[in-house]
Amino acid sequence: MHGMRVELIVFLAGLTMLVSGLVMFYTVGSADPPLRAVKNAGTFVGIGGIGVMLAGVLLYLISKNEPPISEDLGV
Repeated sequence: MHGMRVELIVFLAGLTMLVSGLVMFYTVGSADPPLRAVKNAGTFVGIGGIGVMLAGVLLYLISKNEPPISEDLGV
């Protein structure tokens, strides 16, 4: 992972969590109590994935290099 930035890694981890949470939620029927627990865990994993993706986006926005403000007042 020499060329990958931390923001991208965090975002991809969040995306993986979101997808796995969606799979856990929508593929499991809620017939048995143990399967219902898996479905509820999928809900929390998916919501956590959204939060981790947001953290990756915020890390990217914070670490962006903005050009310095040059004030040319025409004096």
